[in-house]
Amino acid sequence: MAGVAEVLHAHFPRHAYPSHTHDTWTLLLVDSGTVAYDLERHHHGALGDRVTLLPPHVPHDGRSVEATGFRKRVVYLEEDAIDVGLVGAAVDHPGWAEAGLRAQVHALHGALARPGDDVDAGFEAEVRLALVVDALQQRLTGTTEPRVVRRDAPLAHRLRDLLDAHVADGVTLPEAARVLGAHPAHLVRAFSGEFGISPHRYLTGRRLDRARRLLLAGERPADVAAVVGFHDQSHLTRHFRRLLGVTPAAYARSAQ
Repeated sequence: MAGVAEVLHAHFPRHAYPSHTHDTWTLLLVDSGTVAYDLERHHHGALGDRVTLLPPHVPHDGRSVEATGFRKRVVYLEEDAIDVGLVGAAVDHPGWAEAGLRAQVHALHGALARPGDDVDAGFEAEVRLALVVDALQQRLTGTTEPRVVRRDAPLAHRLRDLLDAHVADGVTLPEAARVLGAHPAHLVRAFSGEFGISPHRYLTGRRLDRARRLLLAGERPADVAAVVGFHDQSHLTRHFRRLLGVTPAAYARSAQ
């Protein structure tokens, strides 16, 4: 996915990283244990309540503080995903103990864990990535207050029209941003502020609306999944049950 170079989930019972660099931003969550590391000769620690961001091309190492090792999840962000002018700020302050920010990064991992699931999964990951990157840049620039959402109803309605025109084939967030001439994070916030739902959830809902109509018309669930934009029948079923509490087949039978 654009902006993401690699994702790593790992358990290291004993391994210690020697000093090394990446050509990416290292966005780190520690799920168990504690990681001690030196970043440009300054000592730091990564705990379970922190979000750690290590800048590209800056030497760092890593080792467990506890005998049982540590578990971590990392999203390696492309170098240009975050303003490279903020590398110095990341060296000075490479992490934040913020539950809200950690929840955002956790949600990004959840979306990235479903590659190829369906068109919606990729769109959700793009939406969550845009919000995470925007949040990180706010903190690196010292903007600690929550960003005020600027209402932009015309932009929100234009995005809704674009999504409606691409229900089955989908549209990526970068494509939507280019077409509509808006920053991805602003696009997401404008849509959510206007309609009270995120763009990716709206798109999923539109696909399920189409699926319901086709099922009631007698179409087979496997055929419906392909027509409305889901990867296969199992993914249609998962989304369908989450929204309606029944399988597509059971919903179709209920019409009889």
